[in-house]
Amino acid sequence: MEAVVNASAWAGRRVFVTGHTGFKGGWLALWLKRLGAQVSGYALAPEAGGFHELAGVRQTLQAEWIADVRDTATLLEALITTQPEVVFHLAAQPLVRASYADPLGTFATNVMGTANLLDAVRQCDGVRAVVAVTSDKCYRDLGPPCRESDALGGHDPYSASKASAEIVAASYAASFDLPLATARAGNVIGGGDISTDRLVPDLLRAIDAGAPLHLRHPDAVRPWQHVMEPLAGYLSLAEKLLDNPEDFSGAWNFGPADLHGHPVRTVASLLLAHARTDGAALPGMSFGDGSGVHEAGVLLLDSSKAANHLGWRGRLTLSEALRLTWQWHCAHRTGQDLQALTLQQIDSYASSSFA
Repeated sequence: MEAVVNASAWAGRRVFVTGHTGFKGGWLALWLKRLGAQVSGYALAPEAGGFHELAGVRQTLQAEWIADVRDTATLLEALITTQPEVVFHLAAQPLVRASYADPLGTFATNVMGTANLLDAVRQCDGVRAVVAVTSDKCYRDLGPPCRESDALGGHDPYSASKASAEIVAASYAASFDLPLATARAGNVIGGGDISTDRLVPDLLRAIDAGAPLHLRHPDAVRPWQHVMEPLAGYLSLAEKLLDNPEDFSGAWNFGPADLHGHPVRTVASLLLAHARTDGAALPGMSFGDGSGVHEAGVLLLDSSKAANHLGWRGRLTLSEALRLTWQWHCAHRTGQDLQALTLQQIDSYASSSFA
């Protein structure tokens, strides 16, 4: 089967990743290093016990800035110093419920942070591709599978901030001729995510603590996918931008192959089945009818554009994605080398070997 990512496109290439101390950014930084890239990172300080710390991301970096994307001077300095050829922008306030608690901080980080990054990029010679990661929640109407041409919007501050970031990106691309694409991924899962108010991390914590878990929206449907799936899409998209920015700029969806999605209760049941197989004590679960804030009942993505033009498709079933997540979690509990396991999972995925 054709390789997921073209390794020769990354060997020795200078790459700048914002948000590298986060879950997705950490996985991306390790993958890029595995491909032979020279990776520099720019992000807030990592959370204790998160992927960045557990998988030893810092040790793989060419350079690292612990700073805020709202700090325009430091961000520009970092780009001028590293002279990247490719920029991946993942730094963000990534949680819907947190955006209700701090809407201004969410807009400042997700909208102005994106503008700051792109304004710094336009002042740097040598950047040949920029992939700015937004969200599947940037669409106004979430019910049917969303296509890239659908209207942008957002009920909650997080979703609205991501729709706004899309508009900012499109403006910078058009105004300053930047080789820029935006990426809208589904709900990602995988080893090392310790975020609060996310289903899989909350469930793993409940298993470890032997505590019950309350599912706020058990019937909410989301496009669940392992973190490696959209990251492979981001890498493929950047490769295409390097060669042909005119044809591969704009917005791209990266969602699971299953357009029907899966409800929350199904994800929880499948993860518990993997835990049960390994003899873990299972937590009790209660079910609610909401969380007191607006959350879409159904969110689905149409990724046919990526399939037709990038050759990218989701390869893992939901059960496979959860099995890899559970494997990583068990390795953490037993003190295994988590960087080695992460790279092993990446290698298996890249070679289409999921054993």
